[in-house]
Amino acid sequence: MMNPAVNTWLAAEKAAITHFDSSQSDSLPFSVPAGDSTVHSSIPLAPVLPQAINGPINIMTLASPSPDYMWGVTWSGITYISTSNGAFTPLARLPIPGITQFPLELLTTLLTQPLNTLSVVEGITSQLSPATPAGGINSAYCLVDNTNTMFANYGTKVYAVGLNVPGLPLLGIGIKRTLDTSSFIPAGEAITGLVLTYDGNLVVIGTRSVSVVARSFSGPVHTIALGVDEYVSNSAAVDENGGIYVVSDKKMRKVVWTGTTLSDNPADGAWVSDYPTGDTYPTLFGSGSGATPTLMGFGSGADKLVVITDGKKRMSLVAFWRDAIPAGFTNRIAGIIPVTCGLPLSTEYIQSDQSVAVQDYGAFVVNNVGADPSSGNRLTDALARGPLLDSPLGVERFEWNPVSHSWSSTWTRADICSNTMIPAISSASNTVYTNGYFRGDGGWKVVGMNWLTGATVHNTIFGDNICGNGIYAQMEFMPDGDLLMNSILGPTRVQLPGGVVQPL
Repeated sequence: MMNPAVNTWLAAEKAAITHFDSSQSDSLPFSVPAGDSTVHSSIPLAPVLPQAINGPINIMTLASPSPDYMWGVTWSGITYISTSNGAFTPLARLPIPGITQFPLELLTTLLTQPLNTLSVVEGITSQLSPATPAGGINSAYCLVDNTNTMFANYGTKVYAVGLNVPGLPLLGIGIKRTLDTSSFIPAGEAITGLVLTYDGNLVVIGTRSVSVVARSFSGPVHTIALGVDEYVSNSAAVDENGGIYVVSDKKMRKVVWTGTTLSDNPADGAWVSDYPTGDTYPTLFGSGSGATPTLMGFGSGADKLVVITDGKKRMSLVAFWRDAIPAGFTNRIAGIIPVTCGLPLSTEYIQSDQSVAVQDYGAFVVNNVGADPSSGNRLTDALARGPLLDSPLGVERFEWNPVSHSWSSTWTRADICSNTMIPAISSASNTVYTNGYFRGDGGWKVVGMNWLTGATVHNTIFGDNICGNGIYAQMEFMPDGDLLMNSILGPTRVQLPGGVVQPL
């Protein structure tokens, strides 16, 4: 099995950064039980609610240096959570200054009501709108370093958050320092990603820039500006040699952190490439690649690639050589293959907001465009798709052949829906997982498919419970195989097998 180099500046080998590691693989090494589980409370007849109600939108729950604690990240604040002995107990919460705090009781009331008409959903959206940011998504990409400092972006600021007293989480968490990015990200632009170099510096991705700054927020900020006509809507992948991989709506590029400077000079290994793009379509960002770049191929002799989905209405999977173009090849693009998801040729849109999930030379992509027209509001769509509007259908698994240096399709599932949540791979279970709403067939579910065959081997069934809707969040599992469901209402630990949710 090929794995990226471990970034020792992160709090843990996996799950201390969005997309789980510096390569952005969406792959975890934890074994997850097969079979079907229906989610239910350990208390008879009690409703299932998250143990850490929070929101709206809970991007990810991140690892700390200790296996007994995790960091919960939402659009409006940060929570420190105890996870020891199967627990999932919030210990401290930090509302971010200047960010609208939505009353959690009202949030629960709004999101647990029956979503039986579009007007009900639109009413919820209108009430939540003061707490949902415009432009860049607050905390969409975040990380925890090896000193147990959490870095997350809110508005134009990056906050470094830590325990008030190390080792005593009950004494709370607080802001240790603040980086105001308006000094190097121009007005009108937004932060779209945070990653960490392999020498421990913070990379801040803007809608038209890449910057590197010390985690102490002291010293110079190194910035490379992208084209004024470009727009970046996702984070970046990082390799152990200083490569930082960023895709805009027009270009795929590698910039290089040399240890002292940020370079776009080909002499330092930097490059830029066109890729198929230019269409518009009804996904979250509407044009260009919807994928954070993902690295593929590690170790001596491997085809070293970076992969994305492109920006056409019917997307393709694109691989780029991430280092020098090998002898015998002339194009930066190493391979490209259309994505069909097994859907009819008449399907107008096959597009994704999610990064490509990668394990070894395997790649997995999802379609995020439903058949019904968009409501025109991304949160309304995310709540209504499934219960009221058709869920998007179709997923596909591909394999890169390092001998022929080409893609092939391994399997498709046109019957699987993946609404908005980022898929996840369990390398130990050889399974890939998606989250979607299956109307008339279990409602909200997490479905696991065998990595080699595509056969369904896992179902965690939520029914119509809103805790089964992981809006734009990271699918996660705990080291013991429990599902960590980062739902719109808050992260929920679901015991697997069985589906039991312990109340707080």
